[in-house]
Amino acid sequence: MARYAANTEVPSDRSRAEIERTLRRYGASAFAYGWEGNRAQIGFKLADRQIKFTLPLPDPEAGEFTLTPTGRERSEKAAEDAYEQAVRQRWRALALVIKAKLEAVEAGISTVEREFLDAIMLPDGRTVGDWLGPQLGAVYARETMPALLPGSDHA
Repeated sequence: MARYAANTEVPSDRSRAEIERTLRRYGASAFAYGWEGNRAQIGFKLADRQIKFTLPLPDPEAGEFTLTPTGRERSEKAAEDAYEQAVRQRWRALALVIKAKLEAVEAGISTVEREFLDAIMLPDGRTVGDWLGPQLGAVYARETMPALLPGSDHA
């Protein structure tokens, strides 16, 4: 399967700036960006919801960057170039996803909650996806729904 923007030349900082401009255009009232290790985060406030996306970044030491497709070692420059290409691709993909979600909301196809549910931040700093993910796994493992009310036998 072809990877979106696999050969993009758009620098990561331009994609981040595009995301910020897009968020402003669609009514976001706050924007933040940061990175730590092999992940970057953007956060924004939209429709009174705080939303956070974590963008996993590749490991620059991974074989996909340090080795050629035939298994030969790449030069340091070639490995760095391959890594930077992968980072640019991920930022372009994030810009596309956010723009598509915002346009779906604007066009009345969806709502902020439906499009960004997984990324909406809860009061404890986790996202809905962080909180719900383990519970969803447990529900599927048990093949039963939890009780609607604590102490109730009815789902």
